[in-house]
Amino acid sequence: MVQYNFKKITVVPNGKDLIDIILSRTQRQTPTVVHKGYAISRLRQFYMRKVKYTQQNFHEKLSGVIDEFPRLDDIHPFYGDLLHVLYNKDHYKLALGQVNTARNLISKIAKDYVKLLKYGDSLYRCKSLKVAALGRMCTVIKRISPSLAYLEQIRQHMARLPSIDPNTRTILICGYPNVGKSSFINKITRADVDVQPYAFTTKSLFVGRTDYKYLRYQVIDTPGILDRPFEDRNIIEMCSITALAHLRAAILFFLDISGSCGYSIAQQAALFHSIKSLFMNKPLIIVCNKTDLQPLEGLSEEDMKLVMEMKAEAMKTVLGQGGEPANNEGVLLTMSTLMEDGVIAVKNAACERLLDQRVEIKMKSKKINDCLNRFHVAMPKPRDQKERPLCIPQAVLEARAKEAAEKEKRKTEKELENENGGAGVYSASLKKHYILANDEWKEDIMPEILDGHNVADFIDPDILVRLEELEQEEGLRQAEDMDDDFEMDGEELTAEEKEALTEIRKKKSLLIQQHRIKKSTAESRSIVPRKFDKDKQFTSERMGRQLSALGLDPSLAIKRARSRSLSRKGRKRERSRGDHGDAMDVDMDTPNKKLRVMSRSLSQSRSRSRPPSEVAPGEGFRDSAQKVKAIKLGKKSVKKRNKDARKGEADRVIPSLKPKHLFSGKRSIGKTKRR
Repeated sequence: MVQYNFKKITVVPNGKDLIDIILSRTQRQTPTVVHKGYAISRLRQFYMRKVKYTQQNFHEKLSGVIDEFPRLDDIHPFYGDLLHVLYNKDHYKLALGQVNTARNLISKIAKDYVKLLKYGDSLYRCKSLKVAALGRMCTVIKRISPSLAYLEQIRQHMARLPSIDPNTRTILICGYPNVGKSSFINKITRADVDVQPYAFTTKSLFVGRTDYKYLRYQVIDTPGILDRPFEDRNIIEMCSITALAHLRAAILFFLDISGSCGYSIAQQAALFHSIKSLFMNKPLIIVCNKTDLQPLEGLSEEDMKLVMEMKAEAMKTVLGQGGEPANNEGVLLTMSTLMEDGVIAVKNAACERLLDQRVEIKMKSKKINDCLNRFHVAMPKPRDQKERPLCIPQAVLEARAKEAAEKEKRKTEKELENENGGAGVYSASLKKHYILANDEWKEDIMPEILDGHNVADFIDPDILVRLEELEQEEGLRQAEDMDDDFEMDGEELTAEEKEALTEIRKKKSLLIQQHRIKKSTAESRSIVPRKFDKDKQFTSERMGRQLSALGLDPSLAIKRARSRSLSRKGRKRERSRGDHGDAMDVDMDTPNKKLRVMSRSLSQSRSRSRPPSEVAPGEGFRDSAQKVKAIKLGKKSVKKRNKDARKGEADRVIPSLKPKHLFSGKRSIGKTKRR
C-alpha cells in the first residue's frame, strides 16, 4: 500500500542561499593552497577538481528537489487532481522542468570547462577558467530562483495537507455549507474541526479516524458545495468534488431539513441531482440533520416528495443491483448532532454498507479463487435420525454451579459501602478477615494497656448515671446563686441612690460614645498637647465641681491629683539641690531658658570619660588586662582584611589576576594567520 507523506520533503533553498551553500562547501572541502611554481599538470588538476566538485554538489541538490516532489502521473489520481486544483498542474510541471534543465546545463558547463582546463598553460589562465565556470553555474541558478521559490511555497502547502489513504475504508461527508458536517465528524472521531454559525467555515479537507467492528475507518470532512456550474466553482468547492470523484468511499449526503443553514430543501435537492453522477457505484446515505429543530414527519408535502426522490436515487447507487431498488434500511436516516440523537446509528450504517460493498467486490475478483483453494469448510451430515445432545460431566456441572453460587454470594467492599450509606459513612472492617478458632471472637474489643494496667479495669459502668446526677446538682446550685445575686433593678434603692445610678449610667454611656468617636477618627486627628486644650476637659477644678455636684468631698481627690502631677523640672531641681548644694542654689522664679542652660552645663560637668581598658559591668571580661589583649587580637584579625580592601568578613570577591587591558593587544612577534 502506497503511503503519501508530503511532510518529508526537504526545504527548497532559494537561489542565493543555494549558491552560498555550494560555494562555501567547495571552499571547505577542496584544497586552497597553490603556487605558481607547481608543475602545470598539478595546477590543471587543482582547478579541475574545484569545477567538478561544484558541479557534483549542484547536481545532488537539484536532483534531490526533483526526486522528492511527487510526479503527478505516478501518484493516485486523487492526489494528482487535488494538486492540480490547488497549484495548477502546468505551473508545477514547468517549475520542475526548469530545475531539471538547470541541472543539465550545469553538467554541460562543467564538462566544457574541464576540457578547456586540460589545455591551460599557466596558473592565471587556469584560475580564470575556474572563475568563469563557477560564475556561469551561479548565473544558471539565479535564473531559476523564481521556480525554486514557487516550489518552496508548494512544499509548505503540501506539508499541511491531511494524510489521506485513498485505498483504505473511507467515509466521505458532503453537502451544502453549514448543514452540520463538521459537528458530525467531531462527534464520531477525535478530530477538532472548527464549527461556526456561518457558511464555509471548513475551507479544506479534514480527516478523522473511527473504529467499527475492530476495523479502522477514516472519515473525511469536505468543504461545502454550492449548486452552480462546474466552471464557476472555486478551489474550496473543487477539493470536495475531487474527493467525491476519486475516493472509493461511503457517501453521507447531509440534508438540513430545518432550513437554518440558509438554503431550502429544494436547493439542496438540486445540488444532489447535479452531483449524483459522482455517487455511482458507491454506498450512499441521505442524512436528515437538525431534527431537533424540524422533525422529518413535520415537513410539507413538496419537501417530503423531494426527500423521497433523493432516497430513490440513493437506492439505485448500491453496487451490483443493476439499478433496481435495494434494501430500504440504512438509505434515509435522521440525526441531530446537537442532541447526539442518531449519530452512532448513522456511523454504524455507513460503516456496514461500506464493509458489505468491499466484501462483495473482493468476492467477485479473481484473487478470491486463489484464497478459496487454500481452505475447505466441512459441513457434517446426519447419519441417522437419532439425537445426540451435548454430554457434560456431572463434576463439571457441579463445579460451575458452585462457582456461580460463590460469585453471587460474595459481595465486594464497594457494594457493601453503597448499601451502608456510601463513602464517609461506611467504614470497612479489617477484623472480618482474621483467622481465629471461633468466628465470634473477631469483633471482640482488644484490651488497651496504659502504664502496665488494663484501662478496662478503671472504667466505671455507672459513670453516665453519676454524670447526669452531677449536672442536675449543678443546675440547682446555679439557680440558687441566681436568686441570691444583687440586681440593680431599682426596687431596693432609695430615691437619691436611683438618681445617682441614673447619672452614672448616663455618664458612662456618654464616655463610651466619646471614646468610639475618637477611635474612629484617630488616624486623621492630630495630637493636641494638654496645655493647648481650649475646652479644659481635664482640670482639677472641673473634677471638684463634678464631685461636689454628686455630694462627695473633692479635697482629697484634688490633693492626690496634684501630688501625682509634679513637674519634671521641679523634681530635677530638688534632686540636684540635694546632690550639689552650691551649684543648684537657684531661685524658683528663674526663667526657664536660664534654667535649661544651667542644667546642661551641670550635666556636662557630671559626665566623665572612661578609658578603653576599664571593664564595664556586663562586658564579660575578667579584668582590664584581658580586655586589652582582646582588643589587640581583634585589630590583628582585621589587618589583612583591611589590607585587601575587603568590605567585611563576607566579602570573598576574587579579583582579576590578569586584567585584560594589561595582557591583550598586538603580538610582538609571529602571526596567528597562517594563510
